[in-house]
Amino acid sequence: MTDSAASFNSAEHATRTGYAPVNGLQMYYELHGAPRDDAPPLVLIHGAFSGIGTSFGPLLPGLSRTRQVIGVELQGHARTADIDRPLRPALLADDIAALLDHLGFVQADILGYSLGSDVALHIVLKYPARVRKQVLVSASYKLAGLHPGLLEGMDQLQPEMLHGSPFHDEYMALAPYPDAFPALVDKVKDFDRTLEDFPADAIRGIQAPTLLVVGDADIVQPEHAVEMFRLLGGGVMGDIAGLPNARLAILPGSTHVTVVQRSAWLVPMIDEFLDAPVSAG
Repeated sequence: MTDSAASFNSAEHATRTGYAPVNGLQMYYELHGAPRDDAPPLVLIHGAFSGIGTSFGPLLPGLSRTRQVIGVELQGHARTADIDRPLRPALLADDIAALLDHLGFVQADILGYSLGSDVALHIVLKYPARVRKQVLVSASYKLAGLHPGLLEGMDQLQPEMLHGSPFHDEYMALAPYPDAFPALVDKVKDFDRTLEDFPADAIRGIQAPTLLVVGDADIVQPEHAVEMFRLLGGGVMGDIAGLPNARLAILPGSTHVTVVQRSAWLVPMIDEFLDAPVSAG
């Protein structure tokens, strides 16, 4: 089924796929799992060079057992063809909001990974009423939170360096124009060059309950994750002050690539967070 108005199979809630006309894109999406009356769908926003499968393949089956999940593929990634527009997080955030409009969802939970976490932060800051809760994996709110040299190294990246990787294999298998991979690499490098810090007050003002997840060997320095956690209201003595609406998970033995593969840890953690009541404290 590809039309956005198509209904789920009432018995099995079979996966539904489609292309949504948003902001000049034909944006690919997938809907998995059963809709719930007590929770909005969970939108998965992938990382750079990736599609739904490479970023979220291990997580998707578990997450969609208990809720409706919307996987998206951003401009120029996997099945969504590129357009004559730079990759910018604010524009990609507008695309997600337009996709939700297209699918008829007023509100959603958001899970953003890596580049997708930057997009997710733009969504919650520009469209706060549309985000109930958010999970940010490998997120930093300022460039200094990344390990030194990371962005400089990314600027030296050449397309052939990714040949044979899961990212390149996925792109070659799914992209409507496989020869456009070098253009995607150039656009991601340009995306990284134009990244800007979020003001601390903007992070402090986020009302959506937030779960931060990083690997202990991630691209984000662990002390920055703690700093961001505190800005979101975390880091209190919960037995006295009550649990805050911010949570922090630092996964052991996990790199930037492998942190989203820790499904045995992440699925129950995310499920519990999304189902937890919002604290008044």
